[in-house]
Amino acid sequence: MRNLVDDFLVYLRHERGQSEQTQKTYAALLLNFVAWAEGSGLNDWARVKLADLMAFLEFERTRALKNQAEGPVRKLSSESLYLQIAALRALYNFAETEKFLPQNIAENLSLPRRWKRLPKSLSNSEIEHLLQPEKPETPAGLCDQAVLELAYASGLRLAELRGARLEHLHLEAGFLTVIGKGNKERVVPVGRKAIAAINRYLEAGRPKLLTSKSPANLFLNRRGLPFAASTMWTRIKRRVRRAEIGRNVTPHALRHSFATHLLENGADLRVIQELLGHASISTTEVYTHVTSSRLRDIHRQFHPRSRGQDEG
Repeated sequence: MRNLVDDFLVYLRHERGQSEQTQKTYAALLLNFVAWAEGSGLNDWARVKLADLMAFLEFERTRALKNQAEGPVRKLSSESLYLQIAALRALYNFAETEKFLPQNIAENLSLPRRWKRLPKSLSNSEIEHLLQPEKPETPAGLCDQAVLELAYASGLRLAELRGARLEHLHLEAGFLTVIGKGNKERVVPVGRKAIAAINRYLEAGRPKLLTSKSPANLFLNRRGLPFAASTMWTRIKRRVRRAEIGRNVTPHALRHSFATHLLENGADLRVIQELLGHASISTTEVYTHVTSSRLRDIHRQFHPRSRGQDEG
């Protein structure tokens, strides 16, 4: 059963061009099912019936989460169940297309309703605090500053920041070439302050991080190597703490802030879609809910007919 999962992951990587993180997610979800199936005496995908898939999903829905602290038992979220079903459907679709299996029994699995979570963006004040340059300057600090400025200026994903290379920079022209999801290439503008931060890092930071083994990645860690995802995010989290931003900031917070602030200031949704590298406009439309909520709050605060009787 694991061989079919391996073939599917190769397909994702080489034919679909999916990111490493997407491949890891699919691998974890599908091997989770394989482990359950083997424990239930199933060792061949051809023997798996729709009833088995349903039994597995019911097991997942009701089991307690792994490694949770003491307290009320928490169950698998509908979002996690959605991903598990989506992974099984994708595998079966691949297996049927490639004639590994005679039929796609997973197509009869219905996906639970997936609630759209509104992205959380930083306020303008929080952005100003976070992007305030730190003193004294250090090579690592200059790198962090350039990462943060570029993330907010251009709305890059964490993987895109890690994958940025020197040959992708066109700072004199004010843009950057980005290799995004599915190895799709797009061009994004880079703001004046981000250009200044990157140039300062290239001048006084990156040369001191270089070693004989350093690749052409723009951002290098203290050993002169490309960042692992966890390392880059840990560095960003430390800056968030030092900026005294008193709430959790997710890896996508700067990207969400980039999109939200553009829309609030009148940018066209189609332009934002292009800048973010979204394949579908529906993915970008979530930001209209964010700005609509903000506009409603402003209206209630300042319009005389929106305030309560007891307000001034």
